[in-house]
Amino acid sequence: MPAVEISPAEAEARLARFARTVDEISTLPHVAMRVLEVAQDPDASVSQLKGVLEQDVSLTARVLRCVNSSLFGLRVKVTNLQTAVAYLGFNQVRNLAVTASVAEIFRGGEAIGTYHREELWKHLVSVGICARMIAMRQRLQIFEDAFLAGLLHDIGIVLLDQHAHTAFREVIAALQPNVPLVEVEKSILGFDHTEAGERIATSWKFPEAARDAIRYHHRAGDYRGEHGAIVRCVELANGICTLKGISSVGVKLAKVSPTTLSALGVSREDLLVLANDLDAELTRSAELFSM
Repeated sequence: MPAVEISPAEAEARLARFARTVDEISTLPHVAMRVLEVAQDPDASVSQLKGVLEQDVSLTARVLRCVNSSLFGLRVKVTNLQTAVAYLGFNQVRNLAVTASVAEIFRGGEAIGTYHREELWKHLVSVGICARMIAMRQRLQIFEDAFLAGLLHDIGIVLLDQHAHTAFREVIAALQPNVPLVEVEKSILGFDHTEAGERIATSWKFPEAARDAIRYHHRAGDYRGEHGAIVRCVELANGICTLKGISSVGVKLAKVSPTTLSALGVSREDLLVLANDLDAELTRSAELFSM
């Protein structure tokens, strides 16, 4: 821990510099950003979304491969995007496109102590799947939005790895049992991965619910916006996956908040059922991990 406390003004200045660095060097692929834009437009058509996807041959191929995997269990092979979009709907196609695009950010990278980008990617996909499962069991209509929010919730971590690598190595080296990751990050960087992730998510025009989950997935009880259900689903999913050993930085630091359990009406027994049922969901969704 540093001897000199970082002032709020200095912390904000560091966060702003970090965000500028990311924006200058990296961005979400153009096609993925257009997919997000079109999918959020209530007046957009199937043909418009299809036209955007067709601008990226590799992305199109990965979406079609996933559509024809055991995840969706189609009896007839889908060979064109028009059919895929019509069958799956905007939100599922959006999620597949974003999953495939975000996966590119996680290519390469060295292991740093307990942390590895591949394991972080596994954590993100798992939390997305778990958040969707929780939302469906809560009978929420926004379960595909819960998946996207879960998928993106820790994107700030990989951005710190890529664009503040030296300081990030210090963070991983300083991890201690029972000390939250965000506290270690703030002590070294002046800001944490939730703040960094939200700042970049805003720049990259992620949906508001996803941005809120990125910012509040460790403290859903503090959230006062309109996407509370999604934020709570992501926080619970993050805790469940971490308890199962599918963690963001290789250490079980995230916990399941009693406040979130209460708000969702999830008992300890329900929690065990969710954790056990998640294994089957992860197996069924195996194609997503390799997109």
